[in-house]
Amino acid sequence: MTTPTTPATSASGPAAATVTLVASDLDRTLIYSAAALQLAMPDAEAPRLLCVEVYDHKPLSYLTETAAALLDELARTTVFVPTTTRTREQYGRIHLPGPAPRFAICANGGHLLVDGESDPDWQRQVARRLADECASLAEVRAHLLAAADPAWLLKERVAEDLFAYLVVERPLLPEGWVKELEEWAQARNWTVSLQGRKIYAVPGPLTKSAAMAEVVRRTGATRTLAAGDSLLDADLLLAADRAWRPAHGELADTGWSAPHAGATAERGVAAGEEILRCFLRAAGEGRSS
Repeated sequence: MTTPTTPATSASGPAAATVTLVASDLDRTLIYSAAALQLAMPDAEAPRLLCVEVYDHKPLSYLTETAAALLDELARTTVFVPTTTRTREQYGRIHLPGPAPRFAICANGGHLLVDGESDPDWQRQVARRLADECASLAEVRAHLLAAADPAWLLKERVAEDLFAYLVVERPLLPEGWVKELEEWAQARNWTVSLQGRKIYAVPGPLTKSAAMAEVVRRTGATRTLAAGDSLLDADLLLAADRAWRPAHGELADTGWSAPHAGATAERGVAAGEEILRCFLRAAGEGRSS
């Protein structure tokens, strides 16, 4: 049984000088479904995998055993903050190696978990911003349902009463449909992201970077590292002192880059291992500087 890490709680004192916060996306960044592993090597040379998520009584998400050891070390030497668009329920299925993180960010920043419980003060801050700064979830959801075609729409879901997404038959999705949705949503301060078979519509103020900034405030962290693969991670990567993206995914497909952000040489589950090595190396540089 793992125990929570205990990060620094203020920006004063000698401990704060060396506190590195690592905020990382999970799916297709650190953990991978079987379909996303991209094991290009011969079968006999494939790495040993550790299952970290079971869904409907079946294994769902993996990382390499080497990545598991790296993540354990990272969680013991930094403030490691899993940062995901998943709902709290979906995040709860994941059992990462190492100490249980004190903080986690779910629902794209809509929930800040502290020792596994959603922080009510943060919930109130998020609710105020969404009410003041963007169109309502009801309006956006109604548009999604009206614009989608049953010929390619598989499911429509609302996550945590914060944002909506569609599950689609991607090969049947009309060219230009997502672009039109992006333009409609942008006028209402919402963002759109296409990830695999899912089309997310997320309020503009609902960001991973805002939640990361709150964790920085609470821990007194003086240095931030981040990683992610989708457009919903772009704000997180831009807000960090150093960042990485895998060579696959939405950011790679759109050619996204930033001066302080690196890209992995590897793709698939091997990229997750490479990102963890980058985190550890950068965290070590921070301690020695």
